[in-house]
Amino acid sequence: MPTPTAVLCALILALLTGCGGDDEPSAEPRRSTSGATSASGSPSAGSSSASPEQTAVLSAEVAGEVTGGLEVPWSLAFLPDGAALVSERDSARIKLVSPAGDVSTVGEVRGVRPGGEGGLLGIALSPSYDSDSLLFAYFTAGDENRIVSLRYDGQRLTGQRTIFDGIPSAGIHNGGRIAFGPDGFLYVGTGEAGDTDLSQDRDSVGGKILRITAEGEPAPGNPFDSAVYSLGHRNVQGLAWDTSGQLWAAEFGQNTWDELNRIEAGGNYGWPEVEGRSDDEDFIDPVRQWRTDEASPSGIAIAGNSVYMAGLRGARLWQIPIPGGEAGEPKALLTGDYGRLREVGVAPDGSLWVTTSNRDGRGDPRDNDDRIIRLTLS
Repeated sequence: MPTPTAVLCALILALLTGCGGDDEPSAEPRRSTSGATSASGSPSAGSSSASPEQTAVLSAEVAGEVTGGLEVPWSLAFLPDGAALVSERDSARIKLVSPAGDVSTVGEVRGVRPGGEGGLLGIALSPSYDSDSLLFAYFTAGDENRIVSLRYDGQRLTGQRTIFDGIPSAGIHNGGRIAFGPDGFLYVGTGEAGDTDLSQDRDSVGGKILRITAEGEPAPGNPFDSAVYSLGHRNVQGLAWDTSGQLWAAEFGQNTWDELNRIEAGGNYGWPEVEGRSDDEDFIDPVRQWRTDEASPSGIAIAGNSVYMAGLRGARLWQIPIPGGEAGEPKALLTGDYGRLREVGVAPDGSLWVTTSNRDGRGDPRDNDDRIIRLTLS
């Protein structure tokens, strides 16, 4: 029979492992393939024949700092004139940042309840922005995460309206990335809010990628006759499409493997049964995986035939070539130069904007944090 001391130690260990965040190990690793190495994984099944334009991979160089002094910038939404709307997680404010680095506040999203990893998270412009002036935002509202639409007239935000709610929320694993796909529908990365059973539950929107209309209805052609597009996710925070229309997603692992996935409609990506590659035919393996201290991925963007993936705990920007739809050997950029990296976006001029996240309670803030860094591709 266990001694009182042993029981107490077990309880303490359970509490500690249950309270970890996305970018810190939090529990025992799930089943995965042994013997894998850093930044490893098999490339996805894509076309092996590609034109020279598809196979060319550009290099990225730091061009300078766009601006600084931001408070936990979480998401970027570029306007046609090259400026960007930027969501701040904890302040619930949306700021306008010009290409020259001028910053102004254009509004605050109502109902945001920041805490832990929750708050004002992803934002995305409507694909019909020129005619409807709509901006969409995902945020934590106490016991749920919601998606709202707002109108931006170039000066301020008005007309907030909820289009989708009931997404599980918690101090951890809130997901939050939203992006319009080339099909015109809104894709939503959600987390399982610490309840791992939700990821495999088709009746729950937690631990999923959702696909909905701008009115919040399930998009036509979804695989399960619901808003769910794919399942078996732990905490999706990166969504982007390549030139062929293929969706890629970055996902936080638990203790062992962070993932880059090629997303298929109706695909099951394994969580919580597996973490990383498993070679289990019931689940889709990631095309690349990283140790959690090298990545803890958040936002991703695709440019120059590469996926660029921001790393929080990894404090680097990963470049993963994807010529012809294949996932090539990852290359680490900016390692340790700017601390934790949260978001990366492609500006209208073709440059990359990368945000730091050193003021999020887990970083070590530096002078002028949080910042937006500009990289040029050549």
